[in-house]
Amino acid sequence: MKTGKSPYNTIRLLENISFGSGVFALVLCVLIIVNFIQIKRADPLNTTTMTALVEKLQNNPENGQVRQEIRTLDLLARKAFFTTQWQVRTGGYLLFISILILISSIKIIELIRIKLPEEPQGKPVMFWEIRIHKRKWLMYSGAGMVVLTLLLAWLTHNEMGKDLQFAMSPLTGSRIQDAGSPNPHPESSIPHPASGIRDSATVIRDSASGIQSPASSYPSWQEIRSNFPSFRGPGGIGITERNSIPTSWDARSGKNVKWKTYIPLPGYNSPVIWNDRIFLSGASETKREVYCLDAVTGKMLWKTPVEKIPGSPSQAPGVSKETGQAAPSLTTDGRRVYAIFANGDLIALDMDGKPVWSKNLGVPANHYGHSSSLIMYRDVLIIQFDQRGGAAVMGLSGKTGEQVWKTSRNVKISWASPSLINTGNRMELVLSAEPCVAAYDPLSGKELWKLDCISGEVGPSLAYANGIVFSVNEYSTLSAVRIGETPKVLWENNEFLSDVPSPVATDKYLFLVTSYGTAVCYDAVSGTKYWEHDFGNPVYSSPMLAEGRIYLMDKKGMMFIFKAGKEFSPVSECPLGEGSFCTPAFTTGHIFLRGDKNLYCIGK
Repeated sequence: MKTGKSPYNTIRLLENISFGSGVFALVLCVLIIVNFIQIKRADPLNTTTMTALVEKLQNNPENGQVRQEIRTLDLLARKAFFTTQWQVRTGGYLLFISILILISSIKIIELIRIKLPEEPQGKPVMFWEIRIHKRKWLMYSGAGMVVLTLLLAWLTHNEMGKDLQFAMSPLTGSRIQDAGSPNPHPESSIPHPASGIRDSATVIRDSASGIQSPASSYPSWQEIRSNFPSFRGPGGIGITERNSIPTSWDARSGKNVKWKTYIPLPGYNSPVIWNDRIFLSGASETKREVYCLDAVTGKMLWKTPVEKIPGSPSQAPGVSKETGQAAPSLTTDGRRVYAIFANGDLIALDMDGKPVWSKNLGVPANHYGHSSSLIMYRDVLIIQFDQRGGAAVMGLSGKTGEQVWKTSRNVKISWASPSLINTGNRMELVLSAEPCVAAYDPLSGKELWKLDCISGEVGPSLAYANGIVFSVNEYSTLSAVRIGETPKVLWENNEFLSDVPSPVATDKYLFLVTSYGTAVCYDAVSGTKYWEHDFGNPVYSSPMLAEGRIYLMDKKGMMFIFKAGKEFSPVSECPLGEGSFCTPAFTTGHIFLRGDKNLYCIGK
């Protein structure tokens, strides 16, 4: 007598498994579809209660109880958001697994059934053909429903992310964005009571949990995006999200000039801004200073000499007159401000100008002078120190100045500044120097990827948009690099190249300006050249993108404003009245321009 399981029992077991998996998948489909409909109908982050509380706070900004109620409600809403997001993601995974089990069971059953059973007595001749046809119809319908459900699950996850990113901040009046969100979007901000400049009494939102105190160890990504904390703005990529930016002024006649302040020492660094404070530096061969100005009035709030730095050389290094002793722009995290000079002196000051820590990194072996600007990520101060014989990038503790990490680089001298880009999955620190563009983890210094695509002593910094990094250098090439674990060059061009101004990009266009004053627009993805325009004067300032317009300052101080589009469309030309090498900085309704001798605030 034979023992063992009958194939019919195995088939019956597999049929039960497939039936259970199918029912489970059907239930998940229904739940995900219902959840999608509910998400589309309701906005959990902008409720009637929240709106009422916001209006109440606007009428009485000093009401601490209402402010606390808003914080509590906001935090609860965001906790619910992350819980629902987890549920949708988990439901999608379970649906996928149940479909795999269902398909696997059916396929095994088909393998066990070697042939169809004899035609049942009394059944029509086409019985099995009809049965197979119905089974196919059922499978196609089920597959269609599963595909639709998975699509809706993805859309739900995506829409919820957008809702969180663009939800209105009840305490600041500006939109919030999670730190993992890839694309920047325009924001509004509270106007200053007297001038329209952002109020310094800002409540900070953390990307993960909602409210964050200004006293925390590092700023949220939203806090950074709401300010202008480094060279070329947040992330150092030449884009500002401020609005109501002026397009007409004449500093010679005083038209739309709110104030002008003399800066004691020369410097080619650009202003950086945190709330209502502007920071910049100046230096000669014998003196180095950091300045803080009131953004509303232009008054010099404090001036701190940089002196008695441990290890500082007794004599300033020889530098090019077009670089000077104070070329690198400062950076700030709203807790401290950081400055570096051509002799390697590095200093951190609190917001009142008092030294927190200082050190000398060694005189950079750089025949033109050090010019790479500083940038912050969280509480790490990042320094690109590409010099002869010892190129490196390093991260220091913003609080203490202690070295957090240091990564040696096999590159040549570079004057380019670092950029921080949000890929959607992570933050990457991206640098450019012969022979490569390379990305690093800003918290550890670990190299993430590298691609050889550039040569020469690199001056321009990188541009970035839509997953593409753009590098350029004179006598080298312009390269568009699709970033990732295995980066690749999308296109190259060597018709127009820059040796000083950095390019700027949108999702559609790349704008490049040569140092002799020719601007060029390319298709960002294909490299097709759309137009070129010669402005007639040399340019060292980098173009900035604001509200769909490009702001470009030539060395004589003339600001050229044109639309960021497929065709060259000029908006205006605005004279500063003195020469300028520096890139403009922006707040809502204002532009800050550093000339050879003065700092200007432009605004209506």
